[in-house]
Amino acid sequence: MKLDRITINPARLNGQPCIRDLRLTVRRVIELLAIYPDRQELYREYPELEEEDIRQALTYAATYS
Repeated sequence: MKLDRITINPARLNGQPCIRDLRLTVRRVIELLAIYPDRQELYREYPELEEEDIRQALTYAATYS
């Protein structure tokens, strides 16, 4: 599976996997899913997030955790 929205840059956020070079880590996305069970509310609070970002964050966490 291609995870083209997950980026890892050693110079950004200590090399943690991020979403599309945003300052939003995969770990934070997973935490946000727990905090915001209503995805529409999550998208209002984080308009830069897209459904595909969340899908790939979940896939990455399941594969590499």
